[in-house]
Amino acid sequence: MKFVTYKNQHATEVGIIVNNQIYPLNQIDNQIPSKMSDMLLDWDNQLQRSKEVESQILSGKHSELATALESADLLAPVPNPTSCRDGYAFRQHVAAARRNRGVPMIAEFDQYPIFYFTNHNAIMGPGEIPCMPDHFQKLDFELEVAVVLGKRGRNVKAENADDFIAGFMIMNDMSARTLQMEEMLLNLGPAKGKDFSTVIGPWLVTPDELEAYKIPAKPGHVGNSYDLKMSCHVNGIQVSAGSVGDMDWTFAEIIERCAYGADIFPGDVIGSGTVGTGCFLELNGTGLLNDPNFKPQWLQAGDIVTMDITGLGHLSNAIVKEESDFSILALKKMN
Repeated sequence: MKFVTYKNQHATEVGIIVNNQIYPLNQIDNQIPSKMSDMLLDWDNQLQRSKEVESQILSGKHSELATALESADLLAPVPNPTSCRDGYAFRQHVAAARRNRGVPMIAEFDQYPIFYFTNHNAIMGPGEIPCMPDHFQKLDFELEVAVVLGKRGRNVKAENADDFIAGFMIMNDMSARTLQMEEMLLNLGPAKGKDFSTVIGPWLVTPDELEAYKIPAKPGHVGNSYDLKMSCHVNGIQVSAGSVGDMDWTFAEIIERCAYGADIFPGDVIGSGTVGTGCFLELNGTGLLNDPNFKPQWLQAGDIVTMDITGLGHLSNAIVKEESDFSILALKKMN
């Protein structure tokens, strides 16, 4: 199934997509919450009730409640996650970024998956991404896939962890690289380089929809893997391509690490990390390595960033510059 959070007559609702139409679940079955966060707290039951609603729709009922998908005002499918972590699962991206900086591949990448916490209160969906002036100092996209959890757990083993996934979404981990790189010189972060926007959407896709794309995990790894093609276009020009199947660490393995000695909760969002070629930081570094005259590219106000992943939809955002001259870079103390 495909779930959306959308504005319907000025109210925010959870809906399902059937034949390119959105149907409001709570209006059809008032035992289904109108918020995705509440649905995820009772996911197995609410998923079953949603399937029953879907069956009614397919039988011809509730057409008067439908909203055309193409005209709907979509928000992030999970507007208020309980937390948001981002992983580091694609070896190709890590190796290329380190090669471009002239440093060897770090051995620890192949020993265990890692993640960081980002700002779960800065989750956005399709539409505009407001950015402050300092964000435009090397503003970047990151092409990723994300999952949202539908169960609570602790010390979850990788072989059982896929059962905790309620659904999959496209993720764009927006990055202000100058802020990020300055902070990380102090071996802490990323923080201000990442906390202004993480985009997920356009809808939440349940794992059963992806069964046809399932492939074996890479040798030595545990968990489900999917051959889902990934791409990113900026202003209509393709800049990135890869596959979810290129993940070296599976979501199951990342979840296992997240849950070690800590509770994971329904509504937790976990990103994969950047696919190979999936950001300007990597692309610019590779371009300059191969050609000293290469002109680096960064996102600018007015740019349109679109991401597509097989089975997960099309996520489009417009970069907007906030009307402000406030700069935290200008507050830096100088000796």
